[in-house]
Amino acid sequence: MLQLSETATAAIANLVHHPDRPEVSGLRIAADESGSGQLTVTPALMPEEGDQVVENGGARVYLEPVAAAALDDKILEAAVDADGRIEFMVADQ
Repeated sequence: MLQLSETATAAIANLVHHPDRPEVSGLRIAADESGSGQLTVTPALMPEEGDQVVENGGARVYLEPVAAAALDDKILEAAVDADGRIEFMVADQ
């Protein structure tokens, strides 16, 4: 199962926890619909049917089935640049 680093956990929590969003908000990772093999990351108010839910420290990631299989033995990392932009990376466990 995908693991979340401490930095990724904090970044996800900062991105999705807002008073106007449901408490179950998170990020959703899915296979790109173009068939390119790329993964997309988007904010999600809740998981979609069939999504695998990964939770750590209040941060939630929803993985659609193809993404869940691709990330099964990975760690989601995050970095924040000087302008406050977040970049997510995937590393081996």
